[in-house]
This record gives sequence, structure tokens and C-alpha cells, in this order.
Amino acid sequence: MKKIILLSIFIASFLRMGSAAMPRYISLAPSTTEILFALGLNEEIVGVSTYCNYPPEVKGKVKVGSFSSPSMEKIIALKPDHIFCTGLEQAPVITQLRQLNFKVYVSDPTSMEELFDSIREIGKLTNRSAEAIALTQRLQDEVATVTSKAQLIPLDKRVRVFIEIWHEPLMTAAGGSIVDELITLAGGINIAHDLPRPYCNISSEKVISLDPQCIIMAYMDKEPSLKLLKQRFGWDKIEAVKNQRAFNDIDPDTLLRPGPRITQGLVEVYKRLYPQG
Repeated sequence: MKKIILLSIFIASFLRMGSAAMPRYISLAPSTTEILFALGLNEEIVGVSTYCNYPPEVKGKVKVGSFSSPSMEKIIALKPDHIFCTGLEQAPVITQLRQLNFKVYVSDPTSMEELFDSIREIGKLTNRSAEAIALTQRLQDEVATVTSKAQLIPLDKRVRVFIEIWHEPLMTAAGGSIVDELITLAGGINIAHDLPRPYCNISSEKVISLDPQCIIMAYMDKEPSLKLLKQRFGWDKIEAVKNQRAFNDIDPDTLLRPGPRITQGLVEVYKRLYPQG
């Protein structure tokens, strides 16, 4: 019996030694970091950017540098199996990582459907397909809950919305952005939809002329939103300001970050547009 026990211990130890090591992932984008955590990959995440701030567990991860200027030395030292990034200003970083022969996945969705596809692709890469399918289904259900109510609103009753991403210079989201889609899904009409680029500057005069009925500032400020807007020349004539329908109390990460919390942003936008429910 003793020999059998010793043999069993030896076999178990051998199998452990021969088994594949736990994968190692680095995420340089807050959105992909949230996706990886949502798929249950806490233990496998070995490094993140300094901009990655959610969920709380991310505080315990090694910081490899900023969003656009990570430390290649730190990344190399962590020996990642895969690195997750996004587009836009990370393009030079992605090129450099690939030149160093790292496997890089780029998640840069411009629509909800592209986000769901990206989550499923990340699930496949990390052997979390079942979790990814479950996550996308939950998000789709949450979207459907909002759209089922928004679709009942007649077109001529839908609220004209201005999303202010930043104030100096004045920046907004237009057609082709996931933020624009959020407004539509929530039953709103984005006054900046026809601007030439998904994220671009807009003049104060243009906003005044388009006269939004609701203003959502995608950044949080200590000052009340109406106080800030009334300080701007001519903005007191805007319907949203006159009717006190300007808000800066939505967590901007739920609006601008294409990740698992984006449906929270959708719900909050709907509540601001149609507070009666």
C-alpha cells in the first residue's frame, strides 16, 4: 500500500511538472483589461498600463507604463504570452511590440456588435470562450432591455442630445463612434451625428445653433454642469440649459470605454433622456 501511495504521489508530481504553465497576459488598454477580468482571468494578468483603473483588483498588478508609452523592458521581463491593446494612439506601440515578436491582439470596436465580436475573440485566445459567450449574451440582453423601451418613443418626440467629451477644445462624438450608437440605442438623436470624424472638435456656435434638448458631459467635474455651461457665451439660450437638462454625473468610463460596463452607460444615458422611464 505504501508503494502505491508513493507511486501515486510521484505520478501526480510528474503530471504537474509536465502540464502547461499558466498563460501570462499584459493589457495596455483599460477596455481590454476590463474584458480580461470579466472573463475570469485575474490570475493570468501579469501587467497593465497605468491608465487601467478597473476593477479594484487591477491595483495589485504590475504597471508597465502609460497607455501610449509603456516600458518595453518591463514588458519583456514579464514574458507575456499575449498582449492586448487598442487602436488610435497605440498604433506605434503595437508596431514596436510586433517587431519584438510579441503576439498582440488589438481591440478597437466602433460599434456594439464589434465589441461583442471582440469579446468573443478574446475569449477564444484565452480559452475562455464559454465565459465570453455568456458575457456577450448578458450585455445583449441589457441592451435589449433599453432598446425595447426606446423604440416606443415616436421619432418626433426623441430628445436631441449633445455629448461633450471635453471642453477645451470643445470635442464631441459623431457618427461612426460607439458613443453615437449609445445615444441612438437610448432613443436619442445625436446633434453631432453628421460631423466628418467619429471624434472631433465642434464650435460653440454650432452647438448653440443645433439647440440640444439634453447635454451630457462625458467627464466629471466638481462644479455643477449648469453652472459651467451658463458661463459660456450664448449657451443660456440652449434648450437643455434653459430646462436644466445638463448632466456631468455619469462615470465617463462607462460611456467612452468599449468594455463590459458600456451597458451601464447606456442605461444612464436613457435615464437622463427619459427620466419618466
